[in-house]
Amino acid sequence: MAARWVLHLPTTLTNQDDAVRLATALRDSLAHVTVLDFGETTLSEEDRQPLRSRVWCDIRLDGAGRCRHRANHAGPCGDAADRCDLSR
Repeated sequence: MAARWVLHLPTTLTNQDDAVRLATALRDSLAHVTVLDFGETTLSEEDRQPLRSRVWCDIRLDGAGRCRHRANHAGPCGDAADRCDLSR
């Protein structure tokens, strides 16, 4: 298998909740782009990039797809998309 490439996309956001909302909006709007693996999305502070936090659970579900709940969520895994609210 060939090595995969990772895109690092800096933002001007200053808190993790807003970064998660942006990641969710990108996942939902770019879901049709099959070369993107949003299940592996991680976040890090600009000056602490080696310390990354996983955004979504990403457990494989029976049948097709992956869990779309936040990492470390309570309750069972599921495919219900987390809705983002960028109106703040």
